Amino acid sequence: MEFPATRLRRLRRTEALRSLVRETRLEPGALIYPLFLCPGEGVRREISSMPGVFNLSIDEAVKEAASAAALGIGGLLLFGLPAEKDEQASGAWADEGIVQQGIRALKAERGLDSLVVIADVCLCEYTSHGHCGIVSKTGGDYEIENDSSLDLLAKTARSLAAAGADIVAPSDMMDGRVATIREELDDAGLQRTPVLSYASKFASAFYGPFREAADSAPQFGDRRSYQMDGANLREAMREIEQDLVEGADMILMKPAMPYLDVIHAARERFDVPIGAYQVSGEYSMLQAAFARGWLDPRRAMLESLLSIRRAGAGFIVTYFAKDAAKALG
Repeated sequence: MEFPATRLRRLRRTEALRSLVRETRLEPGALIYPLFLCPGEGVRREISSMPGVFNLSIDEAVKEAASAAALGIGGLLLFGLPAEKDEQASGAWADEGIVQQGIRALKAERGLDSLVVIADVCLCEYTSHGHCGIVSKTGGDYEIENDSSLDLLAKTARSLAAAGADIVAPSDMMDGRVATIREELDDAGLQRTPVLSYASKFASAFYGPFREAADSAPQFGDRRSYQMDGANLREAMREIEQDLVEGADMILMKPAMPYLDVIHAARERFDVPIGAYQVSGEYSMLQAAFARGWLDPRRAMLESLLSIRRAGAGFIVTYFAKDAAKALG
């Protein structure tokens, strides 16, 4: 049937009707809130390129987590800023590393059981050179070594899981890291800890503000030899499939909005939980427009998240988590 018998606007007439037939929904429980942990006490240092996002000492992070739990947010994704860095990224896998301490503090706090605590597994915040693996130099050329980096990544995942992380999330993009991490966890009696793999992490211009937040900018070169080329959709499917074969329980797509087609393709192909990371550049870009009055903050924020959800992400890592949860409530 065609117009005038068919009138699609009939079901848009009121908010009640629109809500009844809405195909895609956002809820606070599907949002993951990133936190950046730093040494000290009473530290709440705003990141200049990310308004409303802070480097937090552990005591302040616990307060932030309590606020997130009260809003019904689903979980936290933890990053660390160590007091010292070295070429072996020892702060990443130390038992008293900043994130390990943070996990134990969060798990000891009453009232936070509703939050899934996810620990990022990478070396870039902890290495003196800012790369996600071991660096070697031949002549004047630097190489980010793959195989020698796997042991450190596995040690890091084991340390974070032993500290109480509910999920470990490798984000380094080294080949074979999921299998190595899974074997390390299983050998340590941590078979119950899931692996959330950043299975298709693209070498993106949208990470810039994060590198200020995590103090993780490479001291030389870039990450294009290990993070994915943004032109390659089919390769992204191969990366995901390989990580699932190696034992990943869940996958995370990063960034989100510039790669909605990748999220959708993965959702169509793989029957596993899929999340997406609305990264720092996406957040900061919108915040800059909000500050200038160019976009309505509430509507644009929720629309951006809805687009990621509609593409196929079951959960979303976003710096808007608290603001979105308030808006949705």
